[in-house]
Amino acid sequence: MTVRRITTQLFLILTSTIILGQNGKDSLRDNTILFKITSQDSNETSYIFGTHHAFGKSFFDSLTKANQALESCDLLIKENLNIPGKLAEDIINHRTSKTQWNKYLSIKDLTFIENLFATSPTDYNKMTPTEMYVFLNRHFKQQVCLNKNDNDTSLSLDDYIGSIAIERNIELYGLETTEEQIVLINKDVAGMPRKSHKRRLANIIDKISAENSNYCEETDWYSNMEIDFKNNEPCRNSLVLTDRNNKWMGSIREKLESNNCFIAVGLSHLMYECGLINQLKELGYIITPLEVN
Repeated sequence: MTVRRITTQLFLILTSTIILGQNGKDSLRDNTILFKITSQDSNETSYIFGTHHAFGKSFFDSLTKANQALESCDLLIKENLNIPGKLAEDIINHRTSKTQWNKYLSIKDLTFIENLFATSPTDYNKMTPTEMYVFLNRHFKQQVCLNKNDNDTSLSLDDYIGSIAIERNIELYGLETTEEQIVLINKDVAGMPRKSHKRRLANIIDKISAENSNYCEETDWYSNMEIDFKNNEPCRNSLVLTDRNNKWMGSIREKLESNNCFIAVGLSHLMYECGLINQLKELGYIITPLEVN
């Protein structure tokens, strides 16, 4: 396998425990990832769609009603925008420091990485161990769990939705920059011991090399959309979820007042007490689950 392009857009690892059990009588549980947003004080109709960054073109193309919802909107709100010169590869390649990979990878695993990045525009030597793990984890889910088609050049479900918006002349808005996301990825595991980096890098490389699909529960439950949103449970990560959701809501609320928005963000941002669904309800918006097909 070779890498056509790399992005380190945040990929939050959601485990199968997210959908286990019904917690609380008011817990939101739906077989959907698409919700309509309306308000008694406005004639605007918006939508919020929970993405999984490893999915892409073939998945979204199969969602008829989600595509119709996107087409009805005049603004697409994403976690970030792909701006030339400010892509993840640009940020990484502009660095002067390099990672001594022999301290993190065995000779065999380093050879695997060299081959994987043979045609990549990104200098993997300038990636951090955390960024490498994030990339490899998504690569595993795309190539092994989802059997991504070679003709599918979209890097993530979010980016593919963005490409559709551009084709349809729908305006795009980013909630944060790619650089902010890269800083966040590294900050989230700041202080992790080298041995922990080594262990998890070795594990994910083993899974990719063996094409081991026994670890694909996460992509399976997302495909099946049997989701317990756990909206009565506290958010599990203040840095990645709570803080970002709170920051994003200011921009989202402003845009909802004047636009028909299609909001495409990681599914985890819709979940838990701090989730965008709960926050929108608290602001008085009516949230209606919709079928995606």
